[in-house]
Amino acid sequence: MGIQIYGFWRSIATFRVRVALKLKGLSFEETPIDILSGEQFEPGYEKVNAERVVPTFVHEDHSVFQSLAIIEYIEDIKPEPRLIPVDPKERAYARSLALVNVADAHPLVVPRVRNHLAKTFGADAHAIEQWGKHWTTEGLATYERLLARRTPAPFALGSEPGLADICIASQVIGAHFLKLDLATFPIVAKLAEQCFALPAFASSHPYEQPGYKKAAAAR
Repeated sequence: MGIQIYGFWRSIATFRVRVALKLKGLSFEETPIDILSGEQFEPGYEKVNAERVVPTFVHEDHSVFQSLAIIEYIEDIKPEPRLIPVDPKERAYARSLALVNVADAHPLVVPRVRNHLAKTFGADAHAIEQWGKHWTTEGLATYERLLARRTPAPFALGSEPGLADICIASQVIGAHFLKLDLATFPIVAKLAEQCFALPAFASSHPYEQPGYKKAAAAR
């Protein structure tokens, strides 16, 4: 299908798209854009994505940005295996779970927010880390409450992983970055364990990307 994504090894949003593509069995090429060093603001990338964020998904001559929109586009071009339910009630539930991470928790801890905290409010590294831990924990706690009302079996909406699981797993990756203990969130932790036992999730984890391994080797 000629799929290319512009992403970054540490990007949780890019992780979501990687997993979706792998669950669908779609091959893709990933071009790294280092959002920590500011490559997203360079003119060449701005032509690709005017929002100047990652990921950007390019399929043939069409580009899509924002991970949730990308996953829904992937669902449309390759409907099986399904990641988003057909039933309207289940579909709404899956999207609601996804948006806890995509719209509520994750946007508060991205690099541009952390940079703004430092530049505008003089937040030091410790304060920024505590900010990240607070909002990541809030997201985990929300998922724990929601999943307690409908126990995963073994995934959020049944026997197969889908959109909701991808987004819950990406919230857990935020916890991995911050070395947060998941013992307080046993339902979330069990679901994440189910997810990361699958190659599509495990191989998409930021710590499994060439960029991370290169950065770790340079330390």
